[in-house]
Amino acid sequence: MMKAKPITNFSGEFSFLSNFYAWPVEFEGAVYDSVECAFQAAKTTDLALRRNFEHMKPAEAKRAGRKLPLRLTWDMIRLDIMEYLLRRKFEVEPMRGKLLATGEAELIEMNWWKDRFWGVYNGAGENHLGKLLMKVREELRHESERHSEVVSGRGVDQRPAG
Repeated sequence: MMKAKPITNFSGEFSFLSNFYAWPVEFEGAVYDSVECAFQAAKTTDLALRRNFEHMKPAEAKRAGRKLPLRLTWDMIRLDIMEYLLRRKFEVEPMRGKLLATGEAELIEMNWWKDRFWGVYNGAGENHLGKLLMKVREELRHESERHSEVVSGRGVDQRPAG
């Protein structure tokens, strides 16, 4: 079996993989227009400051997020927050189906803005966004498999009654 070609460009056909993609996500009681807006808002515990991020354009939110007073635990929790937001984004259709349709392809956020934490720049980087997307995709795949086993009867205890 031939290995799937990696997806390295989160634009065009694969723009839905980008955190800038317009898709509402809920975080701690507020709904944001994109994962990027919610993630940037999550950097602070100040609810008044967070409200500003609900309807910002993603690039605007990214710039504004750089100026926020960071919560003390930010470096310890940012990966967990991103994972939570990605789960929220991809838990419903059509986003769920789009992510699952990437199959086994490795997801790599190649970028030109020199982000080596969330992506890969000039061949180097930790690609945390890609890794989290693949983790969420794998969880969704297993969930779908369990659901289809139950629906087909393979996952149901079939002992006779009595």
